[in-house]
Amino acid sequence: MFELPSDLVRDVETYDGADSPRRVWMAALPEIVADLSRRWSLQVGRPYQPGGCASWVAPALNDAGAQVVLKVGWRHPEAEREADGLRAWRGEGTVRLIDALRFEDTSALLLERCEPGTALADVLPALDQDVVVAHLLRRLWIEPQPGHPFRTLSSMCDRWAEEFEHKHAASDPRLRLDPGLARAGIELFRALPRTAERTVLLYTDLHPENVLAAQREPWLAIDPKPYLGDPTYDALQHMLNHPDRLATDPKGFVKRMAKLLDLDPTRLRDWLFARSVQESIEAPNLRELAITLRA
Repeated sequence: MFELPSDLVRDVETYDGADSPRRVWMAALPEIVADLSRRWSLQVGRPYQPGGCASWVAPALNDAGAQVVLKVGWRHPEAEREADGLRAWRGEGTVRLIDALRFEDTSALLLERCEPGTALADVLPALDQDVVVAHLLRRLWIEPQPGHPFRTLSSMCDRWAEEFEHKHAASDPRLRLDPGLARAGIELFRALPRTAERTVLLYTDLHPENVLAAQREPWLAIDPKPYLGDPTYDALQHMLNHPDRLATDPKGFVKRMAKLLDLDPTRLRDWLFARSVQESIEAPNLRELAITLRA
């Protein structure tokens, strides 16, 4: 039996219709993995569990006996430039890209394997996680070469803001923020990318579950979703992965990350407020955070 990651199966069963593109892609995974294994001469193991909601990832050995990772992803907008980002970073703080293919609904990556591969979230306490993530982000904020393929952060924020407005209009009024607060937050979400004083290559999804213990470097980042824009935005996903700290001392958390990353704390607070509004329909804790940050 071909094994599927449990989180992928659960997400498809929860959100996808019978003939959805992702469900069709998931059904084709046994054949896709077999084809990639032949192409790259791999002996592929069982997938990592519980996995993610848009990919099939497993350890493998190549024909030279080297330990690698095969990542077979369902193509979606945020992850569309993952391979390009890894090429740009050249393994400086990230896993190295060995090879990549894109075809139909699939993005396939052959990657360096992290050993022991333990997630930062499982090893260090929260304050130490801040330091590791900040150190990695400062290394990752590079200027890509001319002719790069990366999309702008403003294009992502515009798309997400439009999606928020549609969801907000159709949502249960009990799940909505005050209209004025929602409007202020989503206007800020659109405006902030356009007022950045610095533009760099962003990871956009760096958090303690996406940082793994390795041998080549103590910690290596995986699973980037690259965009080009304001480095202040890049602190957000790490912060959102610490909901308890955001609930108890959001302003202190903002000041700490701003200091570690040499960022303007007021701008980081504005970004956190805007992102909290954008996520507020599905995340009650972020509705409360948005209210707190504007109090």
